[in-house]
Amino acid sequence: MRILLLIFISFGTNSLKAQELFTWSEPASNMAAKSIGVRANNILMNRNGSGKYNYHLLPEIMWGISKKVMMHAEVFLSNRNNGLAAEGGLLYFKYRFFSQDEVHSHFRLAAYARAAINNSDVHQEAIDFNGHNSGFEAGVVATKLLNKIAVSAGSSFVHAADNANNNKFNYGNAGRNALAYNAAVGKLMLPKEYVSYNQLNINLMLEILGQANLVTGTTFLDLAPSIQFIIKSRMRIDGSYRFPIVEDLKRSASTGFLLRMEYNIFNAYK
Repeated sequence: MRILLLIFISFGTNSLKAQELFTWSEPASNMAAKSIGVRANNILMNRNGSGKYNYHLLPEIMWGISKKVMMHAEVFLSNRNNGLAAEGGLLYFKYRFFSQDEVHSHFRLAAYARAAINNSDVHQEAIDFNGHNSGFEAGVVATKLLNKIAVSAGSSFVHAADNANNNKFNYGNAGRNALAYNAAVGKLMLPKEYVSYNQLNINLMLEILGQANLVTGTTFLDLAPSIQFIIKSRMRIDGSYRFPIVEDLKRSASTGFLLRMEYNIFNAYK
């Protein structure tokens, strides 16, 4: 398989004026300080064995608190129960604790955490905080940028709690804890040379996303190639197709598409 790549080099506030933007996972770099971003994540997943699709709408707001700290707040809506309905939300924090900058490269390390609450029924063994499970996650991520290529890798501990409305996690206490891991590689494809903030950026990427139960060792491993467009350095459109290559840890829907639309406001406040 030919490996697809992505990187977006935006005009930020760090010494390289660059920031990596991946689709399914967060890099160690942060959004610009004092900036605010809004997203609409549209996820359409093929429900295993049914021929039907689950649609998830995840509106999100992002806040660059400082050059080292950022925060996301997200709401989950789904059509699983015959009609688009709110099912919960999450908060995400990231702290960049190490930076090493050079002329045409940089290296970042960050720690992150998220906490989610969900009121839907628990319908799969795999833990997913984007619209499925209540619980928390804590992890670290490292990202290296070299010219137009970026690579990123991270791992985290995830714990599933019972969902709200008395929806229990019915896969045993041994199933509540897992190790999640991800890796991404990407490249800026266009423009070949920057001359204006208004240039259209086209980026390609490939992400590897996995999870392993800490007791049974059962796992899933997905690939997710993506294409990304950056318009006037503020607007972002991502399209991605995600599919499993290992699926011992069962999910109700493991193959599908993501369409993300995002707008960023830089220097949103003093």
